[in-house]
Amino acid sequence: MNESLLRALVPSVIGVLVRRGASFASAEDAVQEALVRALETWPDDPPRDPKAWLVTVAWRKFIDASRAESSRRNRELAVEVEPPAGPAPATDDTLRLYFLCAHPALPPASAVALTLRAVGGLTTRQIAAAHLVPEATMAQRISRAKRRIAEQRLDRPGDLPTVLRVLYLVFNEGYGGDVDLAAEAIRLARQLVTLTGEPEVAGLLALMLLHHARRASRTGAGGRLVPLAEQDRTRWDTGLISEGVTILQTALARDRLGEYQAQAAIAALHADAPSTSETDWTQIVEWYDELLRLTDSAVVRLNRAVAVGEADGPQAGLAALCDVPPDLPRHTAVRAYLHERAGDLTLAAELYAEASRTATSVPERDHLTREAARVRQVPRR
Repeated sequence: MNESLLRALVPSVIGVLVRRGASFASAEDAVQEALVRALETWPDDPPRDPKAWLVTVAWRKFIDASRAESSRRNRELAVEVEPPAGPAPATDDTLRLYFLCAHPALPPASAVALTLRAVGGLTTRQIAAAHLVPEATMAQRISRAKRRIAEQRLDRPGDLPTVLRVLYLVFNEGYGGDVDLAAEAIRLARQLVTLTGEPEVAGLLALMLLHHARRASRTGAGGRLVPLAEQDRTRWDTGLISEGVTILQTALARDRLGEYQAQAAIAALHADAPSTSETDWTQIVEWYDELLRLTDSAVVRLNRAVAVGEADGPQAGLAALCDVPPDLPRHTAVRAYLHERAGDLTLAAELYAEASRTATSVPERDHLTREAARVRQVPRR
């Protein structure tokens, strides 16, 4: 059974139920039950029309739940008559569901979880495993999210930048359980490109592809973090790089630059370079300038300082770093790197060690600890 195809049907099935009178939360619950039933029965008895099967089963689940609730509250719903079976309507509600799941009322973690369930078609267990949390914890998170948007209409205009931020959060969640969240985010981004035709959506897809192309080279034995300069570029996926660059070029040609297109352009320049030393750092700085114009982000300023240090020398990079808040994550690690480049090895070792103590992940902490030890062993002139 093709589980990817099954998950791709979820948004449109939810949409059918909502148009028939179900609330979003009730429809989503019913479709999840139908998915479980499909996983149990389809391998031995696949339906001729998968979408129609899901609609029929989900609608019955909804009716059963509605009748039980009606009995409990002693009220009747206007959806008591089951519609006739037959081919499911071709209307695609995926884009509306993107907007609903990425509603501004939801915190980012809840928006990610709800998007993975309602749009991605993943089960609560799969989402919990991917986030390395107990299934009960994830179920509570999803339930709270659905309660918060219970009063929102499915056809309420959505905010595309919020949808894109949620998708990028999904991509950056990492890899765990039996679901690769990065691959899932790419699948959903491809879908969103088709639905919207927006160049910034294409820019996000290109950015994901270009980052994903380097996945195999980013970690070593035991999960050891491998920085860009040390990655084996022969392990980069040239097919994904080529696809990402082509998508990006098409998006940029429409002359409606957005932050994801600019980030993708930087990633493309890294992907195109044979080595760190042969990277077009001057052009990367120019793209960071464009990003600052679009976002005025402290993180962008931090990354720009690194690029300036490569293009114009470490002292110029340290000067650029003065514009970055010192309490920003990775600020101390960047200072360490630039001071090492400038030849101040004693200070660099101290800063690497300091940065390791405030690292936000174990691989990053271990990497910075190794950097401090390495610099201490470098012979002083």
